[in-house]
Amino acid sequence: MTKGKNMAKIVVIGGTGLIGSKVVAKLTAHGHEAVAAAPNTGVNALTGEGLADVLVGADVVVDVSNSPSFEENDVLNFFTTSTRNLLAAEAAAGVGHHVALTIVGTNRPQNIPYFRAKTAQEKLIRESGMPYSLVHATQFFEFIGSIADISVGADGAVHLPGALIQPIAAEDVATAVARTAAGEPLNGDREIAGPEQFTMDEFVRRGLAFRGDSRTVVQDPDAQYYGAHIDERTLIPVDGAVIFDTTLAEWLPANPPRR
Repeated sequence: MTKGKNMAKIVVIGGTGLIGSKVVAKLTAHGHEAVAAAPNTGVNALTGEGLADVLVGADVVVDVSNSPSFEENDVLNFFTTSTRNLLAAEAAAGVGHHVALTIVGTNRPQNIPYFRAKTAQEKLIRESGMPYSLVHATQFFEFIGSIADISVGADGAVHLPGALIQPIAAEDVATAVARTAAGEPLNGDREIAGPEQFTMDEFVRRGLAFRGDSRTVVQDPDAQYYGAHIDERTLIPVDGAVIFDTTLAEWLPANPPRR
């Protein structure tokens, strides 16, 4: 089968996960040949397994994969090794566009180990010579439970900083990534966010309360976020970001917690 004028073969690394599965569905609905590539489909960017085969005929690669471990050395190794493997395989296959999902705040002063790993990933992509697009998203609504779980103090309460966040629905993240993949390379960065700003404690408090979670949430200036202290505005987008419409109040009733 030959490709139509506007059809592309787009390989989605991490294509069976939260964002990747949605990206594959959106691209497929718009007539592209979207291929979900992940360890459970025989493609492992960290080891290189299956990359050469899946990239045959690919026009675009989208990387929405994530490290299975957030330990500092593990996450740095994951993003640098997998990105080097991907870029080398893409160059060999003649891929014309590399799209990576990253995080709002990586380009600002911060000491979050996970963000440092994503910054290293971004640097490899920028310096590769491959046409690229970097999509920086704010925190997802889907992270409410996990943020709460990692922030429980000795008193049993959830301790969070008063830093601002402007969270976004995973569905909207996938829309932004799919649109970027179907478009021309930015050779630069695009920030995306939801429509509302909250302090981090307010965001989690509202989410837990709606779900009937009785844990107390306190604003704590000494609390860390993923192992680091953060400034008030580290996690919110800059002017010019693409703002999506889904609000927390709309998202919560449509997304009960997984049991």
